[in-house]
Amino acid sequence: MVSPDDLVAAYGADTVRAYLMFFARWDLGGPWNSQGITGTERWLKRTWAMYAQSLGPGSASDELIRDVQREVHTALDRIGSDYERFEFNTIISTLMELLNVLVDAQGRGASGSKAWPEIMETYLLMMAPAVPHIAEELWTSVLGKPYSIHNQSWPKADPEMMKKDEITLIVQVNGKLRDRIVVPVDISKKDAEKIALASEGAKPYLEGKEVRKVIVVPGRLVNIVV
Repeated sequence: MVSPDDLVAAYGADTVRAYLMFFARWDLGGPWNSQGITGTERWLKRTWAMYAQSLGPGSASDELIRDVQREVHTALDRIGSDYERFEFNTIISTLMELLNVLVDAQGRGASGSKAWPEIMETYLLMMAPAVPHIAEELWTSVLGKPYSIHNQSWPKADPEMMKKDEITLIVQVNGKLRDRIVVPVDISKKDAEKIALASEGAKPYLEGKEVRKVIVVPGRLVNIVV
């Protein structure tokens, strides 16, 4: 069986450190398995590639940038709490999930936006306690920031940034799922009912039938009773 020392020699200290944080809860532990480290290595290599990519034109829509900022601040809020509770495995998984969002946004032109530098800085600050050496190198050598990232203040999650503009409501007919509709987060019950009744998924189950009642659970679902 490969030992942690052997892995450090093969993959580097930060990769092993992140993997040890990720593969099991610190308070529960688990049987040692060195095979899963490739996933952690892939995450860090993709992260490095994202930072190394040159900035493109600012072709991303304002909606895309807003969505990315919401994901970043939501992750920041979660990770900050997880560090306080020593929930190291969920910290790494949240960073991995957020990286997918950032790489996708970068490919759609987000790296040319005014908001992108702050997004990149915030992601590194979230990474820094978990992978201190890689975060420092990216902070100073790639972003050109003054030494050291570990002297920076922890960023604050903005509640306004975390708010969703839209939500997905489930549409049911007689309690059975028939459709999902994307609506404004502050939609009224009357408007939610109207859109649900006109949804493509519900229409076939309403034809020729009398709607007896419509139950709207704000933020969750619309149940049409026929």
